[in-house]
Amino acid sequence: MRLGKVIALMFALLPSVMGAQEADRPLEKRIDSLATEVTALDQVVRKLSKFKVSAYIQGQYQYGQEAAALKVGDKNENSDKGFNRIGIRRGRMKFEYNDGIGTGAVQIEVNDKGVSFRDLYIGIKDPWTKRSRLMVGVFNRPFGYEVCYSTSALESPERATIIQYFFPDERDLGAMLTLRTKTTSPLSFLRLDAGLFAGNSINRDTDSRKDFIGRLGAEKAIGDWGKWGAGFSYYHGFVYNPTAEAYEMRGKRFVKLDRGETGTYMKRRYLGLDAQFSFLSSLGKTTLRAEGLIGIQPGIAGSSKSPNYGSRPENLPENALFKRPFLGYFFYLIQDIGVSPFSGVLKYDTYDPNTEVSGHAVGAENSFTSKTDLAQSTIGIGAIYRFNRHIRLQVYYELNLNEKSSLVKGYETDRKDNVLTVRLQYKF
Repeated sequence: MRLGKVIALMFALLPSVMGAQEADRPLEKRIDSLATEVTALDQVVRKLSKFKVSAYIQGQYQYGQEAAALKVGDKNENSDKGFNRIGIRRGRMKFEYNDGIGTGAVQIEVNDKGVSFRDLYIGIKDPWTKRSRLMVGVFNRPFGYEVCYSTSALESPERATIIQYFFPDERDLGAMLTLRTKTTSPLSFLRLDAGLFAGNSINRDTDSRKDFIGRLGAEKAIGDWGKWGAGFSYYHGFVYNPTAEAYEMRGKRFVKLDRGETGTYMKRRYLGLDAQFSFLSSLGKTTLRAEGLIGIQPGIAGSSKSPNYGSRPENLPENALFKRPFLGYFFYLIQDIGVSPFSGVLKYDTYDPNTEVSGHAVGAENSFTSKTDLAQSTIGIGAIYRFNRHIRLQVYYELNLNEKSSLVKGYETDRKDNVLTVRLQYKF
């Protein structure tokens, strides 16, 4: 509330606030007393204006074919039939205090799996331009565009497959420096984010190795009708190997490496490119987004996902690491329907966890390859209806496709794992 409105309100309530005895005091003294109280009240209002609370809840219904994996509820109880589940996909509340230079934030996650935290960080801006910042704590990794894109605004129910696999929880524990020039600088459209992270998602740090993540991004408006953005990202990190063995690809098979002892580390390295373009036309706003990643990912025999554990390295299961060269990319087309609250969404998402082997060569005898090395892709078609700025309804169908191999059981043909999602979101 502005100071003028506060003063007007206080004068209107003067008799009841001050009482009859106070009202008998000389007018000048009453005004001085009131001004003191208004100043104190204004200070309280100013402090409260620095405190922000935001939240969103996503309730959803999902139907999946017999081999599908849904994001809410338990897995399929009948392996030969389709199934459906209803649940809370995300329920998040964020508390943030910003005094202009410093920021402190805590975000809590509540869903049908339990309660956990997502963000827990301190941010300090430079006192001159307030555009550069140091962040310490748990926050989004500065890689690519989609990792930092809020799931409350995401046009598909989930992030791309490779993002879910390589950046579990999207966040990590670490410290990051953001550098930007003044708004008057010709380079003000550039942004550099770089930091050191534990490499273990939102779990505690368990070893002395740190991962480097950085992104150089650009974003600029095109008149009053368009906007473009682009970015280059780099990830250099390590994965702990709890055994004395490790494997890497030679030709179309994994070859065992003699690491000599347990407790060694295997490098993981990602290169990423992302681009965004949006423009206005008579059809409405059109948005195009694309992102691609390539590099080396150490995983285990049964999974190519990044580590996301809270145990000390010596307490981990003895799963040998498998180093895989990978490729993943995805595209979005979002079309607003004129000025209506409707938007149409088309998405293509593909992830190849092992580019050295494909098709019927996967699963060959003595190759140590398995279903983990098969590529997968998704064609997503959806629609969004916004009731107002708080409520939106999302309907989305995923046509999931997998690479086939006659040597891998269950993957001789395309699996029946398509998913329909209907989500209602409330954000405030």
